[in-house]
Amino acid sequence: MKIPSGLLFLGIAGIWSGSSAADLRKGGNPTGTVGLHHVSTVAAPRVLLPASSTPVKKHVSTPYPPATLRRHYEQAAADKTAGEKFYKLLADYKDGNALVLGYKAAAEAIRARDASMFNKLTYVQDAARTFEQAVGLDPQNPEIRFLRFSVESNLPAFLGLSKHIDEDKELLLNAALSHPKSGLDPEAFRTVRNFLVERGHVSDEQAQRLSKVAE
Repeated sequence: MKIPSGLLFLGIAGIWSGSSAADLRKGGNPTGTVGLHHVSTVAAPRVLLPASSTPVKKHVSTPYPPATLRRHYEQAAADKTAGEKFYKLLADYKDGNALVLGYKAAAEAIRARDASMFNKLTYVQDAARTFEQAVGLDPQNPEIRFLRFSVESNLPAFLGLSKHIDEDKELLLNAALSHPKSGLDPEAFRTVRNFLVERGHVSDEQAQRLSKVAE
């Protein structure tokens, strides 16, 4: 997962305020807070539709290699034009590869960051539905869980779209502590570990344990 630890999905914190990922990076350590005064202009959240009940194999072949998706994600989190390109790349994806669906959900969330205030919530809800489908197809995939966790942990709680934070954090923590049997390559492991520790998602004791895990 070729995503800089300082970048990740912190751009999602600007979904409601319109801040870009690059702007947040310039600020040092973004808090993940949002401009709540903007939300009054958005309609109330819709009830999420259930993921498709049609069984689909999680390893369906795909024209989107993981390395390509990661590169697009890295660029999209930092740049609006790249975000639009990433969204268009995956907008029409209908097949059942779990990891591709995870990145499609991330692209939808990034689209929310850059969309008009009227459409922001719609894209966030689209992302939530797509994440649900992706995780349903491959529940133990730490890369998909990390994408969802990095989005949900930066959304306002009152939207009701951050209900998987605890379970995703637990899976990511256990995966990181079991590294190199984590299912993550070394770069992805560093990304996950840094995100968990630097954003205060783990206790001091857990952070110490993570610091002792060899890459």
